[in-house]
Amino acid sequence: MTYVDKFSLRGKTAIVTGGAGILGSHFCKGLADAGANVAIVDMNIENATIVAREIEQNYDVIASSVYCDLTSEQSVKKMVEAVVAKFGSIDILHNNAAGKSSNLNDFFAPFEEYELDQWKEIMSTNLDSMFLVAKHVGKVMKQQCTGGAIIQTASIYGVMGPDNRIYDGSYYLERQINTPAIYSASKGGVVALTKYLATYWAKDGIRVNTITPGGVESGQNEMFKQNYGNRVPLGRMAQAEEMVGALIYLASDASSYVTGQNILIDGGLSAW
Repeated sequence: MTYVDKFSLRGKTAIVTGGAGILGSHFCKGLADAGANVAIVDMNIENATIVAREIEQNYDVIASSVYCDLTSEQSVKKMVEAVVAKFGSIDILHNNAAGKSSNLNDFFAPFEEYELDQWKEIMSTNLDSMFLVAKHVGKVMKQQCTGGAIIQTASIYGVMGPDNRIYDGSYYLERQINTPAIYSASKGGVVALTKYLATYWAKDGIRVNTITPGGVESGQNEMFKQNYGNRVPLGRMAQAEEMVGALIYLASDASSYVTGQNILIDGGLSAW
């Protein structure tokens, strides 16, 4: 085996939660390009099916869309069982999904006026779901006795506080935005959960790591992109496809001695 061969995922099966999303679809295609069969898990089953179809048309792998409400343990169990029934095993989990609030006015409310119900809703979607999926996939990986790789998606605001100056005049999908405290708290919890699971499952050969994206272009207005880029050493926001390389590395044998780590893909934002 050459050094480059260690990046191959040929013959492995990967689950990607939130696989139909802006980042998720790129993650699914990247894993497929590296040779993995992919289960695209999402509540938006129509979009997940489109991603699965595109993968099977463009890569020599098997792809399948699977519905799951990640806040429901029964739904998560059913999803994992469906993936095992379809593919026979699970080698890679990309615990990637994060949810949107049911009420964006409540989501972007000032901290002093933040509602507890809104806090609990986002914590359930962003962190409780990570726990549920890791729990049930990790159980399968332990039973297989062949190890595995779990990668969890956090956010730059899970490791540092936001610079609120970048939000002056900044809009996303025609709405004034900010970064709520619950977003930071839930994403910080993802990093902590990764470190815990990395030590807990190390004896079983299951590696657990985090990737932490910085700001990715996805519909922000020009003012926000300019403000954000001015805070980044590389001078710009990221493109979605720039997140994929780290995922392939952490999912593959190229990172066989890497666990409990958090790779920041942030253009250098956290360096100053």
